[in-house]
Amino acid sequence: MTSEILFFFNRNPAALPLYEAFESRVLAEIDNVTVKVQKTQITYTNPKVFAAAAFLPVRKKALRPEHYITVTLGLNRRLDSPRVDAASEPYPARWTHHLLISSPEEIDDELMAWVREAATFSAAKR
Repeated sequence: MTSEILFFFNRNPAALPLYEAFESRVLAEIDNVTVKVQKTQITYTNPKVFAAAAFLPVRKKALRPEHYITVTLGLNRRLDSPRVDAASEPYPARWTHHLLISSPEEIDDELMAWVREAATFSAAKR
């Protein structure tokens, strides 16, 4: 764990275990990933961004758990899942999805299949 990541989670340290579980699976399951800590998000590239972790409030406050991370994925299709909190198509056939993660159990095989799909899609972009 880098000091940059620890600083990023300084305002919400209880969410750090969620991030650690997510990052661990991403790095174990996807080759040639670079992690970049930015002001508002932590991005994963291969070499283009395919996923990010942040604190986006994609649900109304009353519906958000106390501690969470928001995982953002870019795909060439819209995911049809109740797990997706928000989806938009900023460019034709390029969908951005936001998923609020509040427990390590949500970092499951289904989520990781979408992350791998996003990495493959990102790697193929020009």
